[in-house]
Amino acid sequence: MKKTKISECLEKLLNHESRLSLVERILKHKNLNGDINKISNSVSNSAKCKSSYNKIEFANLFYILMDEEILFFQKCDKKNNRIEFQKFLESYFTYSGKNDKQCEIKNISKEFAESKGYTYREKQIEFLNLLIFKLHQRKLRIENW
Repeated sequence: MKKTKISECLEKLLNHESRLSLVERILKHKNLNGDINKISNSVSNSAKCKSSYNKIEFANLFYILMDEEILFFQKCDKKNNRIEFQKFLESYFTYSGKNDKQCEIKNISKEFAESKGYTYREKQIEFLNLLIFKLHQRKLRIENW
């Protein structure tokens, strides 16, 4: 699949933003000796990025972005990339739980496995159809500006 200019710009922006955010956290927490795990753990729930998706939808979204190599930590090491991705999501995001209450992601490994496997094929197709619909609606809005 050929990358569009928009996806290239988005990829550059996300890489730039995540690097700046990490540098900012390191500078704010320099007394932690640069230990990224301690920095990640110091991010309060209120500072985490919130999601309107439930846990499996959230995992599907990021698994797709990771699997299609739109977002990655280590492109050449898929196993380590997945581990890093899971740690990142658990540290910096929450998902929409029961009654739309934001919940911490304590472990997303099971949901990543479901996103990879063929057992939940229909759920993945349903999720992708909804995502494609939302992106198509956005495209139409932009075209009509």
